[in-house]
Amino acid sequence: MSNVIVTIGRLYGSGGRKIGELVAKELGVPFYDKELITETAKNSGYCEEVLKSNDERPSGSFLYSLVLGANGDSLPLDNKLFLAQFETIKQIAEKGSCVIIGRCADYALEERNDVFNVFIYCDMEKRIKRAVEEYGDDEKKITDTINKIDKKRANYYNFYTGKKWGRAESYNMCIDSGKFGIEGTARIIAQCAKLFENEIENKTE
Repeated sequence: MSNVIVTIGRLYGSGGRKIGELVAKELGVPFYDKELITETAKNSGYCEEVLKSNDERPSGSFLYSLVLGANGDSLPLDNKLFLAQFETIKQIAEKGSCVIIGRCADYALEERNDVFNVFIYCDMEKRIKRAVEEYGDDEKKITDTINKIDKKRANYYNFYTGKKWGRAESYNMCIDSGKFGIEGTARIIAQCAKLFENEIENKTE
């Protein structure tokens, strides 16, 4: 059997984490979201709390440091954390099929031919409803919260990958979870991932 690694980018409030969990369950493979932080801490020796505080946060000095030829010891901490997570994603992929949420996983694994990259979006009304009712966010501040988190994720992705977060051309599949629901979206993604896996097998026969 071929491997299939599903990476999922998501708008805040689109249900990306839950969808990813269901996709992993449907495919019978490991799931990584916050779990990726734990794995990175084990592999790198960095404190898990430090990794959490810098999770999906861009740095303004990463490319500048690389252009200057900075070695690992002279890079800012947040860039070291990104590189540590980058290596952990690669190590996880080497173990076999899995589902990975966010954290530029598609970019980290771009040289592999067994990666199926997905972006999940949803209209603002449904995102607000989910964030308030399921995530427990403050209803009075929810629009600002959504916009800030989306901006943070976009800046992180755009900065480190050189691609555009949420743009169709950056992914293999974009899907509206508001149209199909959480379970329906997960089923569609899992089915497409299986088709993708079959294509990989056919090419290697």
